[in-house]
Amino acid sequence: MKRPKSEPPSVRRFKLSHLLLGIAVLYLVFISFKFPRFLEIAAMLSGYDTYVGLEGTLERDSEDADLSKPFFGSVYKDAFHRKLEDNQNQDAPLMPSKEPLEEGKSGSKPIKPLQHRYGRITGEIFKRRNRTIDLSVLERMADEAWTLGLKAWEEVDKVDGKETGESSILEGRPESCPSWISVSGEELVNGDRLMFLPCGLAAGSSITVVGTPHYAHQEYVPQLAKLRGGNAVVMVSQFMIELQGLKSVDGEEPPKILHLNPRLKGDWSKQAVIEHNTCYRMQWGKAQRCDGLPSKYDEDMLVDGHGRCEKWMRNDIVDSKESKTTSWFKRFIGREQKPEVTWPFPFVEGRLFILTLRAGVDGYHVNVGGRHLTSFPYRTGFTLEDATGLAIKGDVDVHSVYATSLPTSHPSFSPQRVLEFSDKWKTHPTPKSKIQLFVGVLSATNHFAERMAVRKTWMQATAIKSSNVVVRFFVALNPRKEVNAVLKKEAAYFGDIVILPFMDRYELVVLKTIAICEFGVQNMTTAYIMKCDDDTFVRVDTVLKEIEGISPNTSLYMGNLNLLHRPLRSGKWAVTYEEWPEEVYPPYANGPGYIISSDIAKYVVSQHGNRSLRLFKMEDVSMGMWVEQFNGSMAAVQYSHNWKFCQYGCMENYFTAHYQSPRQMICLWDKLARGRAHCCNFR
Repeated sequence: MKRPKSEPPSVRRFKLSHLLLGIAVLYLVFISFKFPRFLEIAAMLSGYDTYVGLEGTLERDSEDADLSKPFFGSVYKDAFHRKLEDNQNQDAPLMPSKEPLEEGKSGSKPIKPLQHRYGRITGEIFKRRNRTIDLSVLERMADEAWTLGLKAWEEVDKVDGKETGESSILEGRPESCPSWISVSGEELVNGDRLMFLPCGLAAGSSITVVGTPHYAHQEYVPQLAKLRGGNAVVMVSQFMIELQGLKSVDGEEPPKILHLNPRLKGDWSKQAVIEHNTCYRMQWGKAQRCDGLPSKYDEDMLVDGHGRCEKWMRNDIVDSKESKTTSWFKRFIGREQKPEVTWPFPFVEGRLFILTLRAGVDGYHVNVGGRHLTSFPYRTGFTLEDATGLAIKGDVDVHSVYATSLPTSHPSFSPQRVLEFSDKWKTHPTPKSKIQLFVGVLSATNHFAERMAVRKTWMQATAIKSSNVVVRFFVALNPRKEVNAVLKKEAAYFGDIVILPFMDRYELVVLKTIAICEFGVQNMTTAYIMKCDDDTFVRVDTVLKEIEGISPNTSLYMGNLNLLHRPLRSGKWAVTYEEWPEEVYPPYANGPGYIISSDIAKYVVSQHGNRSLRLFKMEDVSMGMWVEQFNGSMAAVQYSHNWKFCQYGCMENYFTAHYQSPRQMICLWDKLARGRAHCCNFR
């Protein structure tokens, strides 16, 4: 159609450009309003309860993350199977209409640590007092832990030399264990679906499980309610077979050395799938996902010559038949043609299966019905001897379990395997002169290998050997008196352990943090105090350089800071409105490694002494609370953020690296000795 002569070409171009500009503006406005919602939906689809907001802050994980999902990131949780993990998927509590309950009083004034021949032991974190109705849950837990700790310490004092000599855990004599174990399904259920492997596994050990998967059942997934218009019911049939280690403290889940999770009805993919993973100190690694497609048979991907994932028939993939021409050409050039054999998914609802889990040289191998199904390589940080428990839970009836070719002794139970009583690992006495940094390392009673790895690596830094930096481990007590006796012996020899006389619990880590501040303030003159964990590798010289860039008269809070994080109201990490009535946490640094100036530490000790310090079960959030209070009442605090205080694993040119096993510690130290701050292989 011709353009009317009355309308000049410039007018038409003018109208078209304005129209396109208007559409672009409307699109940008739409995106600005809808983008946060898109991120939230993406997080729900991926199984996350939280997402990365526009401010760039990553919300705290809600529960165990044992599933990886591609598309949105490297490690994701699957909402379809969480209920199986801890059976605590409940609706979030409603905001109370009345004012939040009055905050309970914290513990009373701490007593100055006393000097003993075996090292230092702090006094009461809070004085024992009569149990009253106004005690908070955390206070009642701490009061009980203190009572049990006093009794445990009395038991340690009763362990004389004769008893010590007869104890296999002290002398390092291997414990005798059976070479095979079998349990029936009824015995497994009566034992909380957990089978004890007293000496762990060895190369060649195998475990055979005979069971029948349940038929799928309906399960409500709150995360899907918004996406499906209220219809959040899915069909689920899945179970887990886990090799577990020994838990370090009460309240902390035992490490999952191998997590095998077949899902018969699938998950977000709606296809049958098998996932493998590990969980170290309640932090899940990157999952290996077998979804019916064969894994690559590259040399780096093989495990003892086996592929990581075998192929099985899928109803969404139809193998295209090659043409006659292609087939004729391959025969003409002499290329061998092997018939491709595929099997169905080996687990069927209501049908018996026989699964064999074998420990090889490079990893675990799973056979079902006599056919190889999948293999999972060993991950750094775990050994076969650590796998002292087999847990089977979920939608499955177990008929019997057989474990054969088991090791008959477990030398790693003995701390003598890792504790090297050599003078070169001893710590210098606390210096009388002023130091630049005091480092408090949180550790558990039976973490002998972790402490020894720290002593052999970053505690050998020049600044520590010259006493410009002082390092001490902070350890609470264990229910086993033999373990406490070894701890006492270790503390007496190395001189770097502060024993806290209460029973160790995961929820009471905050008391250890207070003890670090107390020890640093009362026993030395230091400019800064650092808190880290015994699986944190610290580049001491680099951290000191980072501190030197701060004005010496500045109140400092340094670490990997989190902003505008919201408390979770459901799941394993749920926080009630009574515990935390606000909608967001104050800015806080991640727990694996952060630094405060000494004036903040003195404030914490003072507030705790006059019973006005607010205690919270998450120690890193607690420190953020205390710094915020100090910032509002005492002096302006400089918040210094750096991603290189790693929260998860390691990054190049790190300041601190977290979740590092003893072997990784040695590897990192070796790399630093060659002048390279490179990470070692990831878990």
